[in-house]
Amino acid sequence: MTSGRTTVTIYLVVFSGLVLVALILFAPQPLWLGALLLVAFGAVCLGIAKVMRRHTEPSVTYADPPPVLSVERREHRIAEVALPSVWDDYDFVFSAMVRWSPTGVGTDESFVNAEALAVEAILTRARRITEHRPPGRVSLVQHELSGALSRMEPDDTGCLRVMAESVTLTLSEDDHNRLAKLASTRKENAVWEHEMRYQQSRRAYLSEHVLKDPGSAVVWWLAKNDDHIEKTVKDIGLLAQLSSAANNTHVPEPFLHLVPESVNGERATTSEAYAVNGETVLPTSTSRMPADHFDAFLVSLDLLEGDPERALLSRQVSDVLRKHDRQDVADELNRRFDIPGTSLFDDFDPPSAPPDDEPDR
Repeated sequence: MTSGRTTVTIYLVVFSGLVLVALILFAPQPLWLGALLLVAFGAVCLGIAKVMRRHTEPSVTYADPPPVLSVERREHRIAEVALPSVWDDYDFVFSAMVRWSPTGVGTDESFVNAEALAVEAILTRARRITEHRPPGRVSLVQHELSGALSRMEPDDTGCLRVMAESVTLTLSEDDHNRLAKLASTRKENAVWEHEMRYQQSRRAYLSEHVLKDPGSAVVWWLAKNDDHIEKTVKDIGLLAQLSSAANNTHVPEPFLHLVPESVNGERATTSEAYAVNGETVLPTSTSRMPADHFDAFLVSLDLLEGDPERALLSRQVSDVLRKHDRQDVADELNRRFDIPGTSLFDDFDPPSAPPDDEPDR
């Protein structure tokens, strides 16, 4: 709007000047003198109007835009730097893009190696985290580092602000394989210890409760066959023999007559058949040995050849006999049921458990 008014004023001044020149050159003196006065009066009025307009119109000032401050930022890639973990000899492999920007204070950057200072600051910050973390949680530690190093923070000199991007954290292939083996061994060892405690509990239960005496053995067998009382009564002789063998004692007198192979404490020949679980079982020889009685007992429990419970019970009874100085009977059971000569738990030192942490996969 102001530009248009200025243009009109210029045209009026030029036109008035031309008219005045024409009057001076071609008109009589009184006429051009009046025109000259008229033009001067118009110019004065125009000047007064412009001055008054400037005072009435609000003045608009335009502030200069603030200067754009250029922030100098630099970057450097570091790759495969070993950082310690909480386990000795298991290092993390660290890589990242280091970025830094001068703060403008402190040491003059022209007299220092800014790149080295920035890398040192990032590695120091990363090490403070990794040296307290287990190597088996490498992927979790990587995310933790990514968050901790993503903020611009001043270094120790105060002349740089440093951060890291594209953080990666890994383990060497050999360390990863070792951790996988340790985790597998730890799991297998936990299963082995559980089975060992189970077998020890079974052995203690049989020797201290079930086979403590013939009466306990009969009660135990009756509880397992509560619907077959007659069968339990028929098996009392076998139970008395088994209990006596387990405790390295003779069959008590009240049960002696129930043992068909024993007459007045001596072995007797017999060809009579006896029933086991409703089936007829014939003696394998005319002179029955303790292993024969024990085999009949196992069959009466439905523990046939190939049954894991049969081998377990045979091992436990053999160990009990050996503890009671009945090595001959224990050896007989070992030969008959193919049991190793030593106990499963004798002179055995279980391996120490590996660390609890497992590697990430």
